[in-house]
Amino acid sequence: MTSRGRRKPLWEPGLIPAPGALLEWRDSQHFDGWQDRPCVLCDQPTPMRSHYGEPVHKACAENWITANPAEARLGRFASDLQPKRRQHDDDHA
Repeated sequence: MTSRGRRKPLWEPGLIPAPGALLEWRDSQHFDGWQDRPCVLCDQPTPMRSHYGEPVHKACAENWITANPAEARLGRFASDLQPKRRQHDDDHA
């Protein structure tokens, strides 16, 4: 996917991790339970999907971000949008 051919994300992505950091993909929309498709980076089958619907292993996306830090800033792969923590979320009493 090039910057000219960038599609709109299927759901809102969050922050792009720093090279070497892990993506936070907890949203169930990253998993296609119906069909494995070839990863856009390694061509091996995967049920995982990026925010743009690209079939990609999470580890492949993390390695790509590390190998392509400048291009990664364009947002091809990003973590999920994290909900803001409320002040009372830590109150377990």
